[in-house]
Amino acid sequence: MRIEQIMSRPVHCCASQDTLARAAQLMWDHDCGCLPVCESDGTALRVVGVITDRDICMCGLFQSKALPELRVSDAMAKRIVTCTPNDSVATAEKKMREAKVRRLPIVDPAGILVGMISLADLAHEAARERVSSTPEISEREVGDTLAVICEPLHRQIAA
Repeated sequence: MRIEQIMSRPVHCCASQDTLARAAQLMWDHDCGCLPVCESDGTALRVVGVITDRDICMCGLFQSKALPELRVSDAMAKRIVTCTPNDSVATAEKKMREAKVRRLPIVDPAGILVGMISLADLAHEAARERVSSTPEISEREVGDTLAVICEPLHRQIAA
């Protein structure tokens, strides 16, 4: 199964110069905890980062400023991990594990944002495939991926 079959679209995004208040409002309005940060070239949106609700909270706390005073660029992750619509579900899961992220922007070969995939999308697919004789992803694999993503840093260092 290819990612394009289960990814979310359309995708809401924000710009790096937007305020954290605007990003938080977009997350609230669209019931999501993560937004790709995009820059427009006039015709398409290129992903330049990702921001989560946690990023917003931590930035506001540690900068000791109100969210309207802070920019998305102050809090966003600039290291971007993406997949393409033609990638397999297994590829997305592997990238999530390695990067320790719950969501990935999906970009076309030109780097244009076309969707998002989340660990929840993978879990829903695993549940649907439970009755399949040849599932591409199992609920156990999704659970194992979540465990890897959530493992505290200090436990990784000790191991």
